[in-house]
Order: sequence, then C-alpha cells, then structure tokens
Amino acid sequence: MSTAPQTGFDPAPTAGPQPSDIWPAEGSSRIPFRVYTDEALYRRELDACFYRNHWNYVGLEAEVPNPGDFKRTVIGERSVIVTRDAAGDINVVENVCAHRGMKFCREKRGNRTDFHCPYHQWNYDLKGNLQGVPFRRGVKQDGKINGGMPKDFKPEDHGLTRLKVATRGGVIFASFDHDIESLEDFLGPEICAYFDRLFDGRKLKLLGYNKQRIPGNWKLMQENIKDPYHPGLLHTWFVTFGLWRADNKSRLVMDAHGRHAAMVSTRGQGGGGDVTSGVSSFKASMSLNDMRFLDIVQEDWWKGPTAVLMTLFPSVILQQQVNSVSTRHIQPRGHDAFDFVWTHFGFEDDTEEMTQRRLRQANLFGPAGFVSADDGEAIECSQEGFAQKPWHRALAELDGTGVENTEHMVTETLIRGMYAYWRRVMGV
Repeated sequence: MSTAPQTGFDPAPTAGPQPSDIWPAEGSSRIPFRVYTDEALYRRELDACFYRNHWNYVGLEAEVPNPGDFKRTVIGERSVIVTRDAAGDINVVENVCAHRGMKFCREKRGNRTDFHCPYHQWNYDLKGNLQGVPFRRGVKQDGKINGGMPKDFKPEDHGLTRLKVATRGGVIFASFDHDIESLEDFLGPEICAYFDRLFDGRKLKLLGYNKQRIPGNWKLMQENIKDPYHPGLLHTWFVTFGLWRADNKSRLVMDAHGRHAAMVSTRGQGGGGDVTSGVSSFKASMSLNDMRFLDIVQEDWWKGPTAVLMTLFPSVILQQQVNSVSTRHIQPRGHDAFDFVWTHFGFEDDTEEMTQRRLRQANLFGPAGFVSADDGEAIECSQEGFAQKPWHRALAELDGTGVENTEHMVTETLIRGMYAYWRRVMGV
C-alpha cells in the first residue's frame, strides 16, 4: 500500500552541511539558517564585518563632554575605551594592556587623567601612550641593580592599540582598520543626507540608557530594522495608532552596497482600513489612559517624515520615531546572543517640555517598550527555530527577489540588499 506524501514534510539531511553549502542557492532572498547558528561562521563575521573595512559606532560626544571623560564599550566582541583628552580630542583605544594582555578598565564610564593596569601598574595617558613602567630600570639591592627592562625597550613601541576615529554631528565612530575609507564614503551620499538630517550640528543632550541581552543572532536586529513588513502586523501600538503601517507614505533607501538603509515613513491617521482587515494586532477599541503618549509635535528638522530609522552596518541603528530619538548599539555575544544598548538623547536647545515629551515617547522603545518588547521576543523565537532546523532556510521574497529602493513598505528589499553585501564580504 502506498502512502501519500506529507505536505510540508522536510526531513533533516542524513549528513551535516558542508562548508560549500553555506549558501547554495543563487540570489540573497533565501537565507540559510546556518547563517544564524554556525559558530565558526560567526567568528569569521567578527573579523570581516567588525574588525576590518567597517566603521563602528562607539558613542556620542555628549557622553564624554569634558577632558578626562571616558566611556567603555565594544566593537564586535573587543572591549574599547572612548576618551576625551586634555586637548579636547576624542580617542578610542583597545582595553587590553600592552604588557600581559589584561582587560584593565572595569568601570563603565568616569573621569580620570590616565589609565593604569592593576596587574603590574603599567600606566597610559588618555591617548593610549605608555608613560610609566614600574621597575623599568631595575631595583637597587646590596649595591647592585636587579632586573629592569632591556636597554632597547622603548615606551613608544608599547602603547595601547589605537583605533582610527571619525566624528560627525556629535556621533563617534572608530575602526581597527586604519586604511578604511572616510566615514562619508562609507555611508554614501543618500544615507549621509539622512544622517545629517538628525545630526545637523546642534549640540546633543544625553537623556539616558536602556540595555538588554537578546538571545538571537546579531544580524536579526539589523534585519528587523530593515523590515517594514512586520511593524503594521506585529506591533499593536503602531498599527492601531497609525505610527507605522503599510498604508503610510514611505520610502526605503539603501547605499550603493546595500549594507546601510533608511526606512522613511510619515504617520497616518490610524483606525481601521484595508491594511488592518484580518490583522490580529489591530485593536479598534484600544484607547490610552494618558493621551500624552500621542502628544506629538512636528519639528522643523524632520522636513516632513515623522519617522526615519537608519541601519548602519554592522553596529548601529539610528532612530527618529516621532519626537523620540536614540541610537541602538548592537554588541554581539556569540552566534546566538547580542547586547542591545539604547542611548536616548535630545538637543541642548530643547525646551523642558520637549525633553519630557522625548522621554515619554521613549517608553515605546527599549527592553520593556510598548513596541520594542515585541521585537526582542520575535528574535528570540526565531533563533530557537533556526537551532531546531539548522539545514533549512528563511525566505525574504516579498515584492520579488531584486534589490532596489522603493516608495512603499510592502517589500523585503532591504534585507535582500544586506545579505547580497554580506555574501560578498564573507565570500559565500
């Protein structure tokens, strides 16, 4: 007796995938789950995407406003320190002692005139130059000198690893690769224009932080903010109150490489319509106990759009969602987890009323945000699915398989663009 085939049956392969099978299909619209689950591939990513050929976000100048201020952060998995030295210059140095490799700075932020490693007290200035070595010339005992560094030891050869630094509009980027192109060339003209729309020269004012660890691959957050398909389906707040949904006036823009993107949207009126029909997240009867959450004031610098979310590959998301503005720093913690650090800010010329508005609207975002909590859970559940079925693939074919800018949000073009770039960088 014959048995009818099972619909959707997808058995595991009898042998594990080979290195040549990382991305066997043509195009970048069918994404192998291995891209999210393979630890060896992840280690290659750190080098190719974070440590070479890319500018990485490390902070805002407003976080280190005074000489001596410092902030500890990461690029990929490598700990770095952002400093402002006595001359007012921004420096970024690796948090690894040149002597025995200790990660010497444990404070998250502070102010100091120099750094020293507690292990052997090697001392560095805020630029990373070695300026003190205990017992460098030995120790005198019983009329003779014991020990000491060799006579040809030169402190200038043993400073901290210094990174190349670029600042623009109060935002700090750094790279381990000193041969990297300029930040402006890295961003490209269209993305640079949206960057300058937000960081237009006004002095920034730090408002606060959120931080969470999300149990998913770091690329999933880049994907999430290159994905206009989900906001009007997953997020009750967005679809019900019209902040982000498929019928909003919108534009999706990439740089020439497809690595960076801007999702641009203008808020609609909310309420029911064709795009909410059958959408379970839409709650027609939902109302707010505190209407101040929708106290949205148009700002001149918006130049029209009420939301622009930029993804700068690989490390940061720059968000303007109505009056809330923030950076979101992606910090990988292995192939299946990343730390996500939100830095909320405003501008020094904001009124106190606007500052309070920005803080209030920031409740939409962050680990417990009315919107962003949905994303963290969706990413976690996706990672669980990838691990369960590592031989399978994801699909990103809404609006076809091509990679191009669009004037609508019913598409996955930005995800395809990122993976076309990722494949080139990774050689797969």
